[in-house]
Amino acid sequence: MSNNIKSILNPQSIAVVGATDRRGSVGYSIFSNLINGDFQGILYPVSPRLKSVRGVRAYKSLSDIQDPVDLAVVIVPPQAVLSVIEEAGRKGVKGAVVITAGFKEVGGEGAVMEKRLQEIAAENEISLIGPNCLGVMNTDPKVQMNASFATKMPRRGNLGFISQSGALCTAVLDVAEGRNIGFSKFISFGNKADVNEIDLLNYLKDDPETHVIIMYLEEISDGGKFIEVARKIAWEARKPMLAVKSGVSVEGAKAASSHTGSLAGSDAAYDAIFRQSGIIRVEGITELFHYAQSFSTQPLPKGNRIAIVTNAGGPGIMATDAGMRHGLKLAEFTDETIAKLKQDLPPTANIHNPVDVIGDANHSRYETAIKHVLADDNVDAAVVILTPQAMTDCLETAQVIPDVALQSKKPVLCSFMGLADVSAGVQYLQDHNIPNYIFPEAAMRSMGAMVKYADSIIKPHRSTPHLVTSCDTAARFIEDRLGDKESVFVTEVDCQEILSCYGFPVLKSRLARTRAAVKEAAVDVGFPMVMKISSPDIIHKSDAGGVVVGIQNLAEAEAAFDRIVANAKNYKADAIIDGIFMVQMAKKGVEVILGATKDHKFGPMIMFGLGGIFVETFKDVSFRLAPMWESSAENMITGIKGYDLLRGARGQKPSDIKALKDCILRLSQMMVENPEIAELDMNPIIVYPDGEGCVVADSRIILKQSKE
Repeated sequence: MSNNIKSILNPQSIAVVGATDRRGSVGYSIFSNLINGDFQGILYPVSPRLKSVRGVRAYKSLSDIQDPVDLAVVIVPPQAVLSVIEEAGRKGVKGAVVITAGFKEVGGEGAVMEKRLQEIAAENEISLIGPNCLGVMNTDPKVQMNASFATKMPRRGNLGFISQSGALCTAVLDVAEGRNIGFSKFISFGNKADVNEIDLLNYLKDDPETHVIIMYLEEISDGGKFIEVARKIAWEARKPMLAVKSGVSVEGAKAASSHTGSLAGSDAAYDAIFRQSGIIRVEGITELFHYAQSFSTQPLPKGNRIAIVTNAGGPGIMATDAGMRHGLKLAEFTDETIAKLKQDLPPTANIHNPVDVIGDANHSRYETAIKHVLADDNVDAAVVILTPQAMTDCLETAQVIPDVALQSKKPVLCSFMGLADVSAGVQYLQDHNIPNYIFPEAAMRSMGAMVKYADSIIKPHRSTPHLVTSCDTAARFIEDRLGDKESVFVTEVDCQEILSCYGFPVLKSRLARTRAAVKEAAVDVGFPMVMKISSPDIIHKSDAGGVVVGIQNLAEAEAAFDRIVANAKNYKADAIIDGIFMVQMAKKGVEVILGATKDHKFGPMIMFGLGGIFVETFKDVSFRLAPMWESSAENMITGIKGYDLLRGARGQKPSDIKALKDCILRLSQMMVENPEIAELDMNPIIVYPDGEGCVVADSRIILKQSKE
């Protein structure tokens, strides 16, 4: 892609190729939108059959325009698009928006044409948005461009919106209009034959008119590049990003032999990308707008201590419960604040958090309570709840909130509950940049998102650690085992060789190939021990009766050897048996799983969660893409529901989190340096109390030829 996006979003001149006077047509709508939207540059309608469009002189072709053209908006049949872009190249046009559909999305010849379109744009250094898109808008008064076939220009605001779906854009614009939400840039990028979401994020990162970025994505072009630019937006430009990602089902996930592979559904990589990029992922358009309202109008909270002011006890309790679910906590007021509330509110009011100003509260009582709680240093933000009652003037109450919020410089969200009775107050709040939510749960969820984002950007984010020198021994070992075979299951014996190269804590072990070798191996390993079948044909050893634990002496070891071999032959008669793997028995601790798989598009993906038999039952796991920051490894551990077990629940000692983080980062490095590792499980890793480390108790690897 050429670096000419400015020609698309800040053009001085636009040629609309396919402009027409036929009402109801796309060519008429786009040209009319540019005129009616008061575009600040020069317009050139291009139509081979018309002398003028909307009273503006028309040109038969781009070549007939004597002056320079920055942007060509193309609305011609698919077969004609290629020749138009070729002509645009000869003309020196540097930006193009292809509205026309009928390309990759229809397959066949359409996909072939899109590939050629991409080549022509690259050859002529044209930045091209589309094809198959709604168009683009820029509300900057110096530009004022609506180069789309949406019904109207959105109001000006600080939200930058990008969407892969054009149809969704029209609905988003309509909802935004109803909620007084404005945009800086509004971009439908369609099939992204050239300009993609990464290019647009890079542009919006430096756009002074854009403070918050929201996006609807169906796919991501390059996971690594996406993370790189999004991290700069989140932690350098400090612009919040909100995303809806469609296609979250796991139906497309490939069959896998490892726990990690089977749990890594089609959505896991995207979830990891968003988390590692500082992007807040939302479940749908409603939540997207809820969050966008808060982020685009309110300052970020400095902490999670929330004050609630309400005129009804029930909604206050609902808000409290919702806040707890979303990482918030009720602020504890200072004695000074409590004294002021007691003095200024009626005796029946609740002066502790949540503050209940009672159902007959007028605007003055609300104002007093809000001022007092926002002035408290123990309060980071406030949520104001109003239920419409006969004694309450919703509009007057709404009118006191914006000034109080502005003076405090703390975020304030409202929940004027209902629709009809509170409409005048809600309209006033929206007109004065105070977000309102029909029910308090939504307000608390939005506040929780703001707190989470604010917390993430102030944490130090270090560079990707390199814990061991690149291990040539492991690379040679993998190359030798894989050879020219398409894929190979690596037994635990060989797994330990690979893991040892990267400094993983493995247990003492020996492979006994015959019953006679058990005695010598037992001397090296020691008792108690675990004995396991070692066979490239038996992946799940327990299913085959191939594991015996708690062996205390040589007689038990020899008997276990005979039993495991017999079980393996009964399970799979033609299985190749390398021997019996004799392993030091680990002492008890908390069992976790650490694994990895290769996503076909984004590369190595690391998984962490509760281990042993629980991984498939509870699926309490987290994913990140490799390579990763130290903070990503920490967040993988703290992000699972079972983290309380690791912190030391029910009087247990806290686990060695540092040792687990070290293992995650070593695995990240190992996966990046050895692309032949397709799937890997270390299940369980047994982690001991803080300072005592952890050990890999079982492992398996699947190697596949790398296409890198």
